[in-house]
Amino acid sequence: MARGGRLRSGASAKLKRWRKGHSSDSNPETRQHRLAARSRFCSRPAEKSNLTVDAVKLHNELQSGSLRLERTSDSAQVRMEEDGAAEAATEKSSGTFLSGLSDCTNATFSKVQRFWESNSAAHKEICAVLAAVTEVIRSRGGKETETEYFAALMTTLEVVESPESMAAVAYLLNLVLKRVPSPVLIKKFSDASKTFMGIVSSQACSSSTSALRWVLSCLATLLRKQDLAAWSYPVTLQVYHGLLSFCVHTKPKVRKAAQHGVCSVLRGSEFMFGDAAPEHHPAASSTAKFCVQEIEKAGGTKEATTTLHVLALLRDLLPCFPAVVVKTCCETLLRVMTLSHVLVTACAMQAFHSLFSAQASVACLPAELNAQIITALYDYVPSTSDLQPLLTWLSTMERAHVNLGRLQKDLCWAHLPRLFSAAMNCFLSPHSQVVAAAARTLETLLSECIAPHMGDLGTVSASAPAPAAYLCKMFRSVEEGLTYRFHAAWGEVLRVLEVFFETCGKQCHPIMKKCLQSLCDLRLSPHFPYTAEVDQAVGAAVSTMGPGVVLEAVPLDIDGTEETLDFPRSWLLPVLRDYVQGARLGFFTSYFLPLAAALKSRALEFTQAGKSMEAKIYDTLQWQVWTLLPGFCTHPTDVLEAFKGLARTLGMAISERPDLRPTVCQALRTLIHKGCRTDAERAEVGRFAKNFLPILFNVYSQPEEDGGSNAQRRSVLDTVRAYLTITDPQMVCGFLQKASLRLTSPESSEFARLSILDLVVAMAPYADEQSLDSLYRTIQPSLQSKERSMQKKAYRVLEEVCAAPHAPCQAFVRSHLQELQAALLDSLKSVASPAKRPRLKCLLHIVKQLSAEHEPFITALVPEVILCTKEVSVGARKNAFILLVEMGHAFIRFGPTPQEGMERFLLLVYVGLTGSVTMISCTVLALTRLFFEFKDHLELSVVEQLLQNICLLLASRTRDVVKAALGFLKVTLLLMDTKLLAKHVQGMLEAVGNLSDDMRRHFRMKLRNLLTKFIRKFGFELVKGLLPAEFHKVLVNLRKAEARNRKQRALRQAAASASEEEAPLAQPRGESMEEILADSEDEEEELEEQKRGKEGRKQAWQKGQAWLKEGEEDEPLNFLDPNVSQRVLATKPGPKRARGVSHDFQVSEDGRLIIRDEEEEMHNEDQGADEEMVDVLQDVGLRSKKSQKRRFREEPDDEEPEAGSYPQYKAGGSGIHRQLNKEAAFGAEYRSKKGKGDVKKKGQLDPYAYIPLNRSKLNRRKRVKMQGQFKGLMKGAQRGAKAGRRSRLRAQRS
Repeated sequence: MARGGRLRSGASAKLKRWRKGHSSDSNPETRQHRLAARSRFCSRPAEKSNLTVDAVKLHNELQSGSLRLERTSDSAQVRMEEDGAAEAATEKSSGTFLSGLSDCTNATFSKVQRFWESNSAAHKEICAVLAAVTEVIRSRGGKETETEYFAALMTTLEVVESPESMAAVAYLLNLVLKRVPSPVLIKKFSDASKTFMGIVSSQACSSSTSALRWVLSCLATLLRKQDLAAWSYPVTLQVYHGLLSFCVHTKPKVRKAAQHGVCSVLRGSEFMFGDAAPEHHPAASSTAKFCVQEIEKAGGTKEATTTLHVLALLRDLLPCFPAVVVKTCCETLLRVMTLSHVLVTACAMQAFHSLFSAQASVACLPAELNAQIITALYDYVPSTSDLQPLLTWLSTMERAHVNLGRLQKDLCWAHLPRLFSAAMNCFLSPHSQVVAAAARTLETLLSECIAPHMGDLGTVSASAPAPAAYLCKMFRSVEEGLTYRFHAAWGEVLRVLEVFFETCGKQCHPIMKKCLQSLCDLRLSPHFPYTAEVDQAVGAAVSTMGPGVVLEAVPLDIDGTEETLDFPRSWLLPVLRDYVQGARLGFFTSYFLPLAAALKSRALEFTQAGKSMEAKIYDTLQWQVWTLLPGFCTHPTDVLEAFKGLARTLGMAISERPDLRPTVCQALRTLIHKGCRTDAERAEVGRFAKNFLPILFNVYSQPEEDGGSNAQRRSVLDTVRAYLTITDPQMVCGFLQKASLRLTSPESSEFARLSILDLVVAMAPYADEQSLDSLYRTIQPSLQSKERSMQKKAYRVLEEVCAAPHAPCQAFVRSHLQELQAALLDSLKSVASPAKRPRLKCLLHIVKQLSAEHEPFITALVPEVILCTKEVSVGARKNAFILLVEMGHAFIRFGPTPQEGMERFLLLVYVGLTGSVTMISCTVLALTRLFFEFKDHLELSVVEQLLQNICLLLASRTRDVVKAALGFLKVTLLLMDTKLLAKHVQGMLEAVGNLSDDMRRHFRMKLRNLLTKFIRKFGFELVKGLLPAEFHKVLVNLRKAEARNRKQRALRQAAASASEEEAPLAQPRGESMEEILADSEDEEEELEEQKRGKEGRKQAWQKGQAWLKEGEEDEPLNFLDPNVSQRVLATKPGPKRARGVSHDFQVSEDGRLIIRDEEEEMHNEDQGADEEMVDVLQDVGLRSKKSQKRRFREEPDDEEPEAGSYPQYKAGGSGIHRQLNKEAAFGAEYRSKKGKGDVKKKGQLDPYAYIPLNRSKLNRRKRVKMQGQFKGLMKGAQRGAKAGRRSRLRAQRS
């Protein structure tokens, strides 16, 4: 090779690999083309050559495409016989060589069209035959149906002689036979089968297999189309047996075609899908007999090639046989497996696996036969050191038991304990793959065979009769995995136990208590590495058995009277918190509440005694106990009975215990949302609203010292909202009335009034119409209040009322629509900036309900909405753009047509262009958003007029106006079609070119992005010609940058694709049937099969050989041992090298993984796709900035901070926003303040300088350079030491 290094992607598959030690050879084996070329060059050919002057001329004309001619060569001429008269099918006529193919109207041959430009002779022959047959059919007035093609091709098949033409005709017949009507094939079966069988017999020993394989496919299709009555004739079975005999052919392609044909006949015959379909194909029994005979004939030979071929056929056919035949075949398979031939055993296991995976009917595989096969397969358990056979055996046994469970549950359960015991032995295997496969097998059996039937069992005890006794045996087998013998596989054993607890814990908890104790003892052992797995297993037990059963088996051992502070079982509290659900709420009341009270009292005792550490420990424990309450409130089973006994305690905790308030509020919300599943349960919990809501109201209305932090107040408010969903509306109206009185009370402080308004916002959607009317009268003065917070809260109340889906709220809005419009217009001048967000949201909900007569109200709102598009608040800007779009939809709704409605609305917006500078820039932003949303409803003249006005605004001296106008141009370039925009490109570029120097300098980046889009859309030369000369340098720079960016993108894509297409790691050599019998798809290699015969047999022998595992230590191998078959290994014993772990992450040059955040990748994609549009879309409210996007995603836009909460500023950025308290660099404390280098510090470690390790420095050629670095380092250290010694001497002398 001319150049070393890595090949480009895809090249490795095209190169011929050298064998080890033969890289210096030049074509060591395949020299046939070179020899052929040498013979032609050095000597004259013996036979007459077809290379003539006319042939060369014809070839040149065909290659140039200037000639379309009929076929005149004798070798290419295809003749047919039809109706007893022979005539030329491609006589010289107006047709051409491929005229029949190029315009063939039958869709059956659409697959042939891809052969037109192929260089293969076989493909060209297929095209020629199809063209000739098509021309003949047309010349006789045919309609090119499948039947006509079938008749013509059958006639052609009888007269062709060359193997190439025969293969081409057979290929076309194979295509058309699938579409020929079944009655035609039934009627012509005798003639067609006779022709096919004649060709099969003549081509059976031929060196070329193309014709034979396609004729076999035709035979299979012909047999598949026959009806049930035809299979009673001996002729049909004779033809089928002829096809069947080729399933053991020596040529791979022939054998593959025959096996595929036999499978299609037995499984896909048309009569098998009718109403009166038989259970099995009539030829199934004879097929099974053939397979058994072939296996018995060749099963004992050393090569066993025929046996492997038949086993591959049985793998697909076993589910199609009747039960009697299946039993015979299975007995034969088991006998063959006794030979201990590795490949035969593997293929037989695959046949059993396919039989069980097919989920055959009882007529094919009865439950008794399934059970007998399971019992027989235990005699063929591979050794635990034999990787691949043991994996196959486990998979087969898993499918066998799953299928048996589907057929008969009791019989399956009776066989499961033995498999559980055998699978647990696999946990002792040295191969991690075997351990993982055994664990997966047990988990699958538990989920598919055990779990569906657990509901039929009662409580299972150790002395329970069958089938519960089988379950006890299975659990004991898995429980034995906790002994030290299995310590290497404890992780997988614990996962199996977790699935066991999830599946059977509810019924089997009496027999699982001992296992729970063992798990907890294991977790307390020092340096136990599987604590997370134990927590998950115990958590699964908590979820299914309930906390009462688990705590009975493994008590907490915490009661508040401990003499020491060692709580060995305290780890159970977080496990209970994370996994408890569906438990009894009464158990928390009876067990955990007294425990929490005892722990709290013990903490108070320690506090009074001055022991703060002990008090803190007990206080933490009682808090952990309380954190269990939300889990107990998740789908509890006794809400009706237990909640009334718990409600008083919860109310006292909310009012008196600020530390427990968030936990108790979360528990109440969980109970309402996830615990109250019936109307009775909702009514029971809602019955205590008269107790809980006043407590929550009082807590929320208290100042921050007593009411807790902002997070606690938000939690209380969320709980109020949740409780209101199950509260009686009349009670809500009563609370609302009391809140209104407190609002108007002069004794209420500002904090109290703001808190009450928050509560009113929560209650308003659940009030009736009369209460809403009274509430509206109460808050109406606050809409014009000078106190910003009060005004904002009042608008929030109005917003909630307008947005609520409840009938009373909607009725109130409809009845007070005129009044609401007047109030909102009157308060327009006095609205404060913080109140604009809820005000705009309120207007949005009102505009949605307006009709055409309310158009003046919308007209009056237009200036306010336009100005709000530049409001300081992000939420206000967002709501302003949404309201603007909704107003546009309203005008479209008003009509009379969408275009006229939008035109009227735009006229109202245009007025803003005559206002102040701020109004003009806001109007341009509004027009940009409207153009983006309603471009399909705008007429072309309106768009052109709008574009002209925006171009005029580019001449403004105000930066805000120019910025908004440039944004509109970017959106225009994005949305408008190039043809429509072409007539305005000159005006747009002239307006851009007339920008003043100050504007060009200030908006240079925006102009670069805009000009880039112009260049992409209209080309560099056009843009350069329409812009003044001072822009030309920028344009050239942009062109270079674009070319550079394109090149970098291409390189990045190539690098990404190359990393995805990296060669996979070397897999262990497989020993499955497909890998051993894989056939080559290259037809040229068939000629070399005889040359490679010996080498192939040698490789097959090497793959088929087995190893004997000697006895342990000095113990001799006992060949009379019944388990001696486990000593025959398919895998060579000995240590295996660990394979590397593949991952999908990129790796940097120094070996570190590069893991990108998903959001970062999305941002990079957006930036690469259209980065200059991001800022424009942000300006018109279509996209938020990254930090804003995250904030809006984490909390809804409607939420707002409570009274007294203000956002905290965080430093970040550059300039005055830079972070001042940066973390010091590593080793900065040793840096000298006066000079360079590090200094020693008293009482600290000495500073050191290290040379970074680099693998490339191990190279011999770089050794000298490395030595030089060390020498320089040592010299520098010596100089520093000498200087330090001199300075110390001077100090001593002085």
